[in-house]
Amino acid sequence: MAGRKSDCNVLTKSLQFSRVSGTTIGFFFIFAIVTSSFSSSVLARNEGYDYQDALTKSLLYLEAQRSGRLPYNQRVTWRHHSGLTDGLEQGVDLVGGYYDAGDHVKFGLPMAFTVTMLSWSVIEYGDLLEEMGELTHALEAIKWGTDYFIKAHTDPNVFWGEVGDGNTDHYCWQRPEDMTTSRHAYKVDAEHPGSDLAGETAAAMAAASMVFKKFNPHYSHLLLHHAQELFTFADKYRGKYHESIEIVENYYASVSGYKDELLWAALWLHRATGDGDYVAYIVNNADSFGGTGWAITEFSWDVKYAGVQILAAKVLMEGKHRQYDNTLKLYQSKAEHYLCSCLQRNNESNVQLTPGGLLFIRPWNNMQYVSTAAFLLTIYSDYLKQFNGTLHCGNQAVDAAELLNFAKGQVEYILGSNPMGMSYFVGFGTKYPKYVHHRGASVVSYRENPGFIGCTQGYDNWYSRREPNPNIIVGALVGGPDSTDSFNDDRGNYMQTEACTYNTAPLVGVFAKLYYYGTPRQFPAQDQQTSSY
Repeated sequence: MAGRKSDCNVLTKSLQFSRVSGTTIGFFFIFAIVTSSFSSSVLARNEGYDYQDALTKSLLYLEAQRSGRLPYNQRVTWRHHSGLTDGLEQGVDLVGGYYDAGDHVKFGLPMAFTVTMLSWSVIEYGDLLEEMGELTHALEAIKWGTDYFIKAHTDPNVFWGEVGDGNTDHYCWQRPEDMTTSRHAYKVDAEHPGSDLAGETAAAMAAASMVFKKFNPHYSHLLLHHAQELFTFADKYRGKYHESIEIVENYYASVSGYKDELLWAALWLHRATGDGDYVAYIVNNADSFGGTGWAITEFSWDVKYAGVQILAAKVLMEGKHRQYDNTLKLYQSKAEHYLCSCLQRNNESNVQLTPGGLLFIRPWNNMQYVSTAAFLLTIYSDYLKQFNGTLHCGNQAVDAAELLNFAKGQVEYILGSNPMGMSYFVGFGTKYPKYVHHRGASVVSYRENPGFIGCTQGYDNWYSRREPNPNIIVGALVGGPDSTDSFNDDRGNYMQTEACTYNTAPLVGVFAKLYYYGTPRQFPAQDQQTSSY
């Protein structure tokens, strides 16, 4: 809708995390964490969900979000080429990448997080994705993003972080193929730093380098080179990217700052290289960067601390850097705080649950936090199995099965086991959102009618129409219900009906794991062996 601050993300003015020191809890941003008791009988369990189908659809959604010249094997056929002059005004080739949601701006920070999560899914569950016949599609989804990042990294200390203008973009309701809005490109550099943006992109490219190490060693090496340069840039020239690219502040401001991204990138570079200097980096900066101080109850494109702490806990479990065990144990304790909060096992604070049992962080696009939580719970369950570990929630020991079962319950809610009987995963089941807040999906397909549709014409003829969207944006995870499990399927209800790439991306790995739920897995002895995907 024209003139409003954001179509997809909630501008995170109240991050849900606290710094814990002894018994004193100080809030980074004041946010009342509401606790709620959970009755497992509220949420009906359906053992018949087709996770193969869900996985296939999750990867189709990413094809629907592509910008640039679409390939010959494009499966989402209602889409066509778009953004073919991106970067031309600045003399840079910025064609490609992903649109973040229902609009046509290419926002670098959430795009990079999407690629990181896709890559993490393949690193952990690539063998399962291959057995399910979806590994190739997952690799294509990652490469669509990393090819763009390579183009955007035009100099060791330059990264182009946005194409398009959210302010003008939201005044128009057009298909991406018809765009008439600004395609101005924005960058960060040494004089205008963006450590959060460069750090997240370094993490994405390091993780992707692990993915492609087996299939395309040259490409893997290229990605790692870019990742290392970007990390050096991010660390040397520190600053928040929205202070350099001011136009992004009302849409994807880095409210948590850049220190979590620096830790995040270092951990991914450690995984990709095995270089102990990156572990030393996260240990030396553990307190000053908040890695061992902030106790988090959300994980998102902005707030990476929970992911950082879980990766650091894995380093501890591997036992290869014993000289850092004391600090790594502090990271692990904060990882456990996040997990226990989700499980309703914290004595101090838990994540709120809806009456139907859904994790609830905030009203705007809440499902992004649910999908990331399901992912972290799932992989930590595997880590516990791999290293014969146990999660400690206060004085209670929690086994791996409980983590995975809770994650499964969240996914089942997404797919239809909820009070509304609604699948919030578009195209899955028989009852799902039909009025998704998405420009391309809500306007007649370019392939069906290539006639130009103007900026306001789209609002007059398509946005306001009462009929369901003519194109089903399969695999999109919409924002979802409110704190009472209520959902209004209306195109104008962008807080609930808009979907984002980073909502769906974490589910790729979770769907693969749940498809093989209960199947024994053989874990590699060395982390480097997991980088074969």
